[in-house]
Amino acid sequence: MSHEAMESRKPLLDVRGLKKYFPVKGPLGPLGGVKSYVKAVNDVSFQLHAGETLGIVGESGCGKSTMGRTILRLTDPTAGQAFYGDEDIFQLSGKELQKIRRDMQMVFQDPFSSLNPRKRIGQILEEPLAIHSIGDTKERTERVMEMMHKVGLQVDHYFRYPHEFSGGQRQRIGLARALVVNPQIVISDEPVSALDVSIQSQIINLLQELQAEYRLTYLFIAHDISVVRHISDRIGVMYLGQMVEQAPTESLFANPLHPYTQALLSAVPIPNPQRKKEQIILRGEIPSPMNPPSGCIFHTRCPHAMDVCKQEAPSQIEAASRHMVSCHLYTKP
Repeated sequence: MSHEAMESRKPLLDVRGLKKYFPVKGPLGPLGGVKSYVKAVNDVSFQLHAGETLGIVGESGCGKSTMGRTILRLTDPTAGQAFYGDEDIFQLSGKELQKIRRDMQMVFQDPFSSLNPRKRIGQILEEPLAIHSIGDTKERTERVMEMMHKVGLQVDHYFRYPHEFSGGQRQRIGLARALVVNPQIVISDEPVSALDVSIQSQIINLLQELQAEYRLTYLFIAHDISVVRHISDRIGVMYLGQMVEQAPTESLFANPLHPYTQALLSAVPIPNPQRKKEQIILRGEIPSPMNPPSGCIFHTRCPHAMDVCKQEAPSQIEAASRHMVSCHLYTKP
């Protein structure tokens, strides 16, 4: 499906003004009240269309993982909306929320800590089917065996425990657990960052094969922009809890607009030593999300910072076709 046709349709997931603040207690703990807030995710909006992969990239601590967990209601939002079809996920509870979670699954960064060490793999994979009342005992076992085969696991793995597997195999188990209930959307939270490079490529290829076969929609979170480029149709760049740029993948790499995105891409190694490029070195430390800078959050490290950047937060504009950026350099007069 073309990008134009995809954009003309109603999005499968529509996130609007998402905020997630974590309270910071004073020195007396609960008795001292809330001292301040860590603004982990601060007014993020994006759309995810059926069948596409939206990659989310940024430095560690920028709020990528918190955003993914908040969308799934693994942690409650501070503000904002997240529409799956016509339903706002943040307004649901009980059975309604459980129904949505069948359609939206997550693959976690650390596959070992997300698997119950006391249960065999077969039990772990059948548990989601039991929770959502899918099939009888025989049908659940057959479904699990089928999904194990799809992700490259053997039949005898059904009876083993998580500690008997390698990191790559555990991530395949995590992927099988997410897909066994036949979801529409899979949020992958740094699914390959803990794996060897050779295993990373296997998991990425597996994700793409499964997406084509089951018509999956991915929100793919990672800090390695090279991995994100390989799998994503579009990329969103996050900095200090905010989305500073969104664009189709090739458009972003061909013409990065935000100074932070330019710095990220300049750090990507080039295989051809003949093609030299100048690396952009950002000065200073990343500000604390507990006390973000006024105006543009990036102005303290931006090589193009102007006076207006210190005073006013830039609005998000479409600087090029389907290329959104929040930067005063591109603000329309």
